[in-house]
Amino acid sequence: MPEVTHAYKPGTPCWVDLMVKDQQAALDFYRDLFGWQGEVGPAEFGGYAVCTLNGRPVAGIMAAMSQEGRPEPPSVWSTYLASADADATSRAITDNGGSVMFPVSDVGTTGRMMVATDPSGAVFGVWQPLDFFGAQVVNEPGALTWNELNTTDTEAAGRFYEQAFGLRPATVQGLPGYYSLNVGERTVGGMQPVADYLPAGTPSHWMTYFSVDDCDSVVDALVKAGGSVIQPPFDMQAGRMSVVADPQGAVFAVIASPDSP
Repeated sequence: MPEVTHAYKPGTPCWVDLMVKDQQAALDFYRDLFGWQGEVGPAEFGGYAVCTLNGRPVAGIMAAMSQEGRPEPPSVWSTYLASADADATSRAITDNGGSVMFPVSDVGTTGRMMVATDPSGAVFGVWQPLDFFGAQVVNEPGALTWNELNTTDTEAAGRFYEQAFGLRPATVQGLPGYYSLNVGERTVGGMQPVADYLPAGTPSHWMTYFSVDDCDSVVDALVKAGGSVIQPPFDMQAGRMSVVADPQGAVFAVIASPDSP
């Protein structure tokens, strides 16, 4: 199992979590789909659930909290980028055209977090680890395997993430219009214009990809459990993938790579 045993380098996607109206229903759905184990957490942390795969943290699930006078928040998966200093990162975000949605706050002794948007409007989180550094298993069926920015402005977004996080964009041979996002010499994510298979007017966003052993069978199971298919399974350079939504409408992708177990 590809285990992660140390903190992620700054700029690297290190964690994903899901915000939904019905937290328990989501916990049950992803348990059946990916084999996760998780339960509603302590009240002092809003009931936040850390889900595990074979005993190791893979993702979080939390209940959406409606604020008075505001519309109910959508069900959505969020990507968190690692930071060595969340306060400094917050300043870098605003200095380079991004906006802070929720300022830096302490999460007990686990770490410090904030939520922001890039210049094209894509929402993302920032995580400064203390006792908890993020996902401890990746690139394994049922675990996080890729994070991809779909943006309405690749030039502005690429410049922003490089200046604010050191995420360097680079073209990918054989994939016109697609960029890798790199920390040093390591590719840690991707960037592309908003995919044409998404509904017209879809805003900029970070897409979460989970590894699966069989894309078609997982999609079939998702549909039987009340989920929906946005892009049916298809073959591409990195494997066979599909873009789907869970029963509460949260969009994510699943991919079976050629070298998946």
